[in-house]
Amino acid sequence: MEHARKKTAKPYSPEFRERAVQLAMEHRDVHQSEAAALTAISGKLGCSPDGLRAWVRQAQRDGGERPGQTTAEKARIKELEREVRELRQANEILKKASAYFAQAELDRPLRK
Repeated sequence: MEHARKKTAKPYSPEFRERAVQLAMEHRDVHQSEAAALTAISGKLGCSPDGLRAWVRQAQRDGGERPGQTTAEKARIKELEREVRELRQANEILKKASAYFAQAELDRPLRK
């Protein structure tokens, strides 16, 4: 059963995200807490604090500072899942074709 997937727009360029993460990392010591830093910086940049937090967390995972899947690992998993889906579809087609030809062989009149 196919799950409905929510399409999320990515209105911010990779360069914007990278710069926003850099600013958040540079200014986290200036604020009382990381949350305060993210709120202040995101307000100035026009993005959400939660979005900026997610970008920072992913950058930390990519840099080995935080456990979890890196961006490259996520991309690889996504590619492998797509490949598995395609192989399953091909397998189903082959099963149906095999059954069709086996039935055609049974329905064929015998030669004498």
